[in-house]
Amino acid sequence: MVIQKSIEKALSDAFDIGYMAVENESHMHSVPPNSETHFKVTLVTDEFVGQRQVARHQKIYKALAEQMRNGVHALALHTYTVEEWQQAGKVPSSPNCMGGSKKQ
Repeated sequence: MVIQKSIEKALSDAFDIGYMAVENESHMHSVPPNSETHFKVTLVTDEFVGQRQVARHQKIYKALAEQMRNGVHALALHTYTVEEWQQAGKVPSSPNCMGGSKKQ
């Protein structure tokens, strides 16, 4: 959980967070056991007010530049303002990976 903790810290340092969840979804992909390569990030902050999803994602990728250079292969990003989060209330489930050795 070293990389996951690093992601959590980097996001906490970069944003005024209303809610955050970082989930390691590597086990759903074709990677060795105990990998930290695929993450789902849910980030709620009013810093996103007035921003489109692309701008929100760019800010997250900027905050996680080091992690992306050092082993993180994929991020599923779910970004909300506090008001949007109050309306949505939950994050969509991630689809099953069908790449690599998981192809049927």
